[in-house]
Amino acid sequence: MKRFRELLGIKQEVLAAELGEDWTQKKISLLEQKEIIEPDILHQVAKVLKVPEAAIRNFSDDNAAKMVSFSYTETNFTDCEGSTASNNNYCDYDFHAEKKLVAEFKYMVEEIKRLNEKIIQEKEEKAALYERLLEEMQRRTKEL
Repeated sequence: MKRFRELLGIKQEVLAAELGEDWTQKKISLLEQKEIIEPDILHQVAKVLKVPEAAIRNFSDDNAAKMVSFSYTETNFTDCEGSTASNNNYCDYDFHAEKKLVAEFKYMVEEIKRLNEKIIQEKEEKAALYERLLEEMQRRTKEL
């Protein structure tokens, strides 16, 4: 479990927060030290990490890296109904979370565009003000 968490770049505190208010960083640390994890806890952890339970149970560094990479890049999961760990280990992939992230990213891009346009407009207004001030100073200088 620890290696999957580390491969995903998830801190113990973050995993604890994702698992719920009963969890702490210390509790995650103790859990990671166990040889055997209770099935219901394993299910929760696998769901949060978005990896198959079987992958955690049958851990090897090589397989873990492949599964973590695959679970975050594969997007063509069309029929997970009735699947088992042996025929489809990736049915826990969270499409809703991915869609939410994409929507948030699009919103952030639009917000950045809007802010850039506002900055450009403000700079243009300042440049116009400086031009008017310069013209006014030049006019007054000629009058003296």
